Amino acid sequence: MEVKRKGQRGTVGAEVLKRNTVGEMEWLTFPALEKTGMVRHLFTTRLGGGSEGIFASMNLSYTRGDRKEAVDGNFRRVAKALGCAIEDFVCADQTHTTNIRKVTAADRGKGVTKPKDYQDTDGLITNEAGVVLVTFYADCVPLFLVDRKNRAIGLSHSGWKGTVGRMGACTLAAMEKAYGTKPEDVTAAIGPSICQDCYEVSGDVAAQFAKEFSGKIADEILISKGGDKYLLDLWKANFYVFTEAGVPAEQISVTDICTCCNPDYLFSHRASQGKRGNMGAFLGLAY
Repeated sequence: MEVKRKGQRGTVGAEVLKRNTVGEMEWLTFPALEKTGMVRHLFTTRLGGGSEGIFASMNLSYTRGDRKEAVDGNFRRVAKALGCAIEDFVCADQTHTTNIRKVTAADRGKGVTKPKDYQDTDGLITNEAGVVLVTFYADCVPLFLVDRKNRAIGLSHSGWKGTVGRMGACTLAAMEKAYGTKPEDVTAAIGPSICQDCYEVSGDVAAQFAKEFSGKIADEILISKGGDKYLLDLWKANFYVFTEAGVPAEQISVTDICTCCNPDYLFSHRASQGKRGNMGAFLGLAY
């Protein structure tokens, strides 16, 4: 399938995102994260699952009306691609907060093979191998963080509320408190999500970004369309959240694939007017 890409945005001279296939299943990985040699990770596409209709075919949401058996099968396909078991997955409970949960082996399976005993959790961190963090998307921004020095990871969901709340910095702070993480030791990635060309927001949302970010940055991430409408660049905003928190720019990979530009390849809430499934971001420490 042809995928529309937005041009080089990551480290100069490096591929930002790599497409991987086994049979009909296709997923995306960041070479910069692979290069750390510390993690297994992927971001799913719509391709290669067992769901049907508006959920076709790699839907990972149990809450949007898909058959449980189909979603279970999709998680098993992802586990096989990662070389783990579905019992290793620990899922977020996303409600557009900046709340972070420290995950341990005792949480394995929560959200897939057993119920979650937590709520309002948009970010997950761990330093335990054998645990795979999972967050879900259909336009919002996945944030991957790998602490190369202390062998710790974070995976967070950042929509516009999370971005203006500096979810990337919140995740870094949680990792520093739990594991001693320093921003200069982190390799970060900003995953597939809606691009600025597709993301129109109202004036009240734009005003929050203009207040939170400096004038120069606000001018870069917001384009006025007139009529109290703006185009918002979540990719660049999250990049600045990371750099202002101390992560070196050259250690941040920024996606070049928009969910809304590729509705047959990736689930997009805006492109489908809400009739869709969810993709997943997966990140675990390698053994």
